Amino acid sequence: MTVKITAPKETRANERRVAVVPAVGAKLAKLGAEVSVQSGAGEAARIPDASYEKAEIKVGKLELGKADILLRVQPPSPAEIKKMKEGSILLSFVYANREPETVKALAEAKITCFAMELVPRITRAQAMDALSSQAALAGYYGGLLAATNLNRILPMMTTAVGSIRPAKVLVMGAGVAGLQAIATARRLGAMVEGYDVRSEVAEQVESLGAKFVDTGVSAAGEGGYARELTDEEKAKAAEVLTKHIQNADAIITTAAIPGRDSPKIISEEQIKGMKPGAVIVDLAAEGGGNTPLTKPGETVEVDSVTIVAPLNIPSLLAEHASELYAKNLLNFLELIIADGEINLNWEDEVVAKSCLTHDGEIKNEAAAAAVNGS
Repeated sequence: MTVKITAPKETRANERRVAVVPAVGAKLAKLGAEVSVQSGAGEAARIPDASYEKAEIKVGKLELGKADILLRVQPPSPAEIKKMKEGSILLSFVYANREPETVKALAEAKITCFAMELVPRITRAQAMDALSSQAALAGYYGGLLAATNLNRILPMMTTAVGSIRPAKVLVMGAGVAGLQAIATARRLGAMVEGYDVRSEVAEQVESLGAKFVDTGVSAAGEGGYARELTDEEKAKAAEVLTKHIQNADAIITTAAIPGRDSPKIISEEQIKGMKPGAVIVDLAAEGGGNTPLTKPGETVEVDSVTIVAPLNIPSLLAEHASELYAKNLLNFLELIIADGEINLNWEDEVVAKSCLTHDGEIKNEAAAAAVNGS
């Protein structure tokens, strides 16, 4: 038997990634899959149709009704879902809180959807963790944005007329994106500090050559995320952080919670006390941003402080973002396809916890609550 897998050209604004790249074609074929992509699917990521054809991936018209498995970056529209085959499988980012109508449509059409943001953050699932693969690229790009938006250089430089001191960069949030931002800023020569409410990440920050900002408050939560701080904890942390924020030339904020509003971790008062010419790169703009003055998708100036808040940063690095995402999908597909047949093992924690909808039901409790409350 053969499993038919297809990937469309992404249609949402500012989305340049694609869910299948030529490099995964042979491996998908070994699973017993017939792989196709829509004509022009990889154009925005600079992957021409000819590259797919060389990898023996079919290129042509998108036929949603014939696919057993649909691979996407962004979720399909309700209208597209109606064209999908009942019982077929979708692998995509979804974010149910923001896409209630999409989730309803998936359940009504009896589509089995595995939402990539739901892949559990356990050791065995690291190779399928698309959130982490994309966040790593966002963190790298955040370091570059800090460098290119400052009116000064990051490294120390000795010249015939004297030395220039290195810039001070503060990275707030030491998850995957934050650690990559720290590493990038360090490679560019900045003096870097890292902060996170989870004090146990101090060792990781220091291993990259940065100084950890310890506020005396720890808020480690479940699944690798931080819990919400109490008002008393926020006040204690803010007192320590204000000094570091206002000494920084550039701040990169990375505090994001998938599918939810981003927490405000820098106040307006703290921003107005920053150095003239300082820059904040807000990598959490998708969820509204980490400051109350952030305007998602825009670069704004508050007094003499610049706040840069790009949207969908991985898409700006579409070639490598697509490659990493396609490999995440491949590793997930290896769990559910063997010898040309689909086998959904619901005893597998990764399969079960990643499932958003199946057989007409919304399987994820948080998603069901969000949809039913919409």
